[in-house]
Amino acid sequence: MTEALQKTRFASEDFSPGALQVVERLQAHGHEAYVVGGAIRDLLLGNRPKDFDVATDATPEQIKQCFRNARIIGKRFQIVHVRAGREIIEVTTFRRGHEANPAGQAAQASQSGRLLRDNVYGTLKEDAQRRDLTINALYYDTSTHQLIDHLGGCADVADRSIRIIGDPADRYREDPVRMLRVLRFGARLQFELASDTAAAIAEHGHLLRDIPPARLFDEWLKLFMNGCSAPTFSLLHQFGLITQLMGEEVTDALDIQRASSLRMLALSNTDQRVADERPVTPAFLLAALYWPATERSARQLSDRGESPIPAMHSAGQQIVAAACQYLAIPKRFSLAMRDIWDLQPRLERMQPKKVKDLLAHRWFRAAFDLRLLREETHDLDNQCSHFWAAAQKQHPELVGSARQRRDDAPRRGPRPRRRPRNA
Repeated sequence: MTEALQKTRFASEDFSPGALQVVERLQAHGHEAYVVGGAIRDLLLGNRPKDFDVATDATPEQIKQCFRNARIIGKRFQIVHVRAGREIIEVTTFRRGHEANPAGQAAQASQSGRLLRDNVYGTLKEDAQRRDLTINALYYDTSTHQLIDHLGGCADVADRSIRIIGDPADRYREDPVRMLRVLRFGARLQFELASDTAAAIAEHGHLLRDIPPARLFDEWLKLFMNGCSAPTFSLLHQFGLITQLMGEEVTDALDIQRASSLRMLALSNTDQRVADERPVTPAFLLAALYWPATERSARQLSDRGESPIPAMHSAGQQIVAAACQYLAIPKRFSLAMRDIWDLQPRLERMQPKKVKDLLAHRWFRAAFDLRLLREETHDLDNQCSHFWAAAQKQHPELVGSARQRRDDAPRRGPRPRRRPRNA
């Protein structure tokens, strides 16, 4: 372990006004305060940080006293959101390891070692020790321009290495989601994983099943909606975590090679849309990732004599129900997934009388994009996509119009209370 306290001058323009304001006010009230974590890592890499977090020795209640626009959130890990103009700065109190907590402080672990509560406050050095990764345990004082590195994070940034702090097995048992964070940062930064950090993942991947599905869905969004979903999926698959995260249905298919090609193409297309700053929706990517399993289930139902459209509908219900055992997919996305799947056999029929109705469907465009992926990876003829491409050119005003009508519809106010008959 190395300890470093060095002068490193970043320009004030490198930080958001809100971060500078929060640090300055906390220090003015006699507290230690630093910009911490990924923002410092990104500045060392020459990148512009997307957001800024602050760490301080002030407790959440003391932080709230310093700012009018502050709100304490969280139970397992309390943090404070401070609104500074249009920014929301996340402010955390220095923590220490729960094994050394004095009486009266709130830390609690399950029998497996997973932390259930972690509100044990400590010093800056103790806070650095309990962070996840060395490259995120970097602190910068914006007033003195000192960069504080207790754990060799600067060296790991220079070496482009992902290293977990402490014993990897113990840290993964404390919070299995750390395994997902390790792979997410490895894919996003294109860093190599340190040998001990990587080796413990295979042994402890099953612990992800202890994490609530709602939290796993939040992590899924961070993994796949950040513009690096293709390399992230590859790493998750390499370390055997994709099944723990999304269930066996995501690897279930009639043809493994074609299913893999479709998934990787969908992931790459999503990453390109993020890079182009075009909108992306989890519904389409989830529909594409679970499509091979849905297709397999629908085909099995068809082989038993069920017609294609009801078979697809039943298969969609089955796959969504199985997926939600792992990820708490919100209804607005799970219903959209089923609509995208239900539209596949309807598009294949190419019925002229149904053209306008299907073009107006709010998920037509996503269903059409999935059909294009299927044609590209499954050796399907392109007659269907040509038919619907021509229909869109002929009726461009209809595409997604049902969704537009719904978005533009005035919101209904509360219904007036019915007057009692005997009044």
